[in-house]
Amino acid sequence: MNKGSINYNLERRLRRYTLSDLMKYIVIGQGLVYILMYVCPSLGTALYSGITLSRSALLRGQIWRLITFVFVPPASSPIFALFALYFYYMIGTNLERRWGKVKFNLYYGVGMVCAWLACLLTGYATNTYLNLSLFFAFAAMFPNEEVYLFGILPIKMKYLALVDVLIYAQQFIAGGASTRVTIVLCLLNVILFLGGDLLSTLRRESQYWKTRYNFRKTMRK
Repeated sequence: MNKGSINYNLERRLRRYTLSDLMKYIVIGQGLVYILMYVCPSLGTALYSGITLSRSALLRGQIWRLITFVFVPPASSPIFALFALYFYYMIGTNLERRWGKVKFNLYYGVGMVCAWLACLLTGYATNTYLNLSLFFAFAAMFPNEEVYLFGILPIKMKYLALVDVLIYAQQFIAGGASTRVTIVLCLLNVILFLGGDLLSTLRRESQYWKTRYNFRKTMRK
């Protein structure tokens, strides 16, 4: 049996266990938690503390946190939170459309497992780097896709990915053990699913800049 047949059979078996529009449900959940924290801080804070991922809570039997931590919203102002949620939704739905729901569910699911491992190793983990890993996935497959930053400024995904890399690097240096372990594990998830796409993108970009440099060098002569 060839590799394509194996992948098809695996996808067919997993299809019944996967969700369509997975990112829609995650974004809606994050949005509802954020709104509750904004309009009713006491209740929202209590909910927030009950869905985050921590080893001590898991050891007390609060296993729902293995799932609910994906609904923790971005910690930012309402405008930036709305922008982040829109971006998560846009990127997630496009990845699902490109990959199919099975592979996208697997990608996000493996990222969740990586966060669980980080939690067990360090005591705490978040969904921040899991969601940021979506940018790497999208940029690897659509490097020249333009999105409108804040709805007005066109920017290519490959440049947003560079910003993503800088965020990872800065927080890896400044963060604690939990942050570093989570970043490493999320990057392993990216490499597992997108190693070939990333290498292809890097080769294309390298060739592009090399050709551009040689052209300018020739024009100056």
